[in-house]
Amino acid sequence: MTYTEPYHLRRKDLVIGTEAEMLGVIKGQHYLTLAMSKDDKPYLVTLNYSFDPTRKCFYFHCARAGKKIDMMSANPFVWGQVVEDIGYIEGECEYGYRSVMFEGRVTFLDDHSEKTNALEAMVESYERDPEKVKRQLIDESSLEKVCIGRIQVLSMSGKESLPTKK
Repeated sequence: MTYTEPYHLRRKDLVIGTEAEMLGVIKGQHYLTLAMSKDDKPYLVTLNYSFDPTRKCFYFHCARAGKKIDMMSANPFVWGQVVEDIGYIEGECEYGYRSVMFEGRVTFLDDHSEKTNALEAMVESYERDPEKVKRQLIDESSLEKVCIGRIQVLSMSGKESLPTKK
């Protein structure tokens, strides 16, 4: 995976420069926003996800049909963002955040083993007792029904605006 600096980033002091910091933002959040385009018309969705740092990819689940599937099937290249909202910074008239932007390519999974791994990762990200939920919800029948998307990250960059230390 390459890390690139967005062309519009004027303030070099706001760059999140390391993979570890960007992965920290990704790991600490629950939603990403994904932009896609079909026939020169944009579309934007917010998804919950899991992230596989070894494979450098996001996983999400969704319905098997709908606008999101139509858009991604027509054009699998997407742009996404994960944002950590730090909140308004009193006395600085600033808003604190850390964000990771990424370019990716979406594919939909057919392999039951990869679907199982993706679903287990999502359950582990959100559930207090993931083993119980995995036993209840992940089986051959559910794997046949569920649509799992994988966003392979092609490039990633990060930006932050943090409170100043006084």
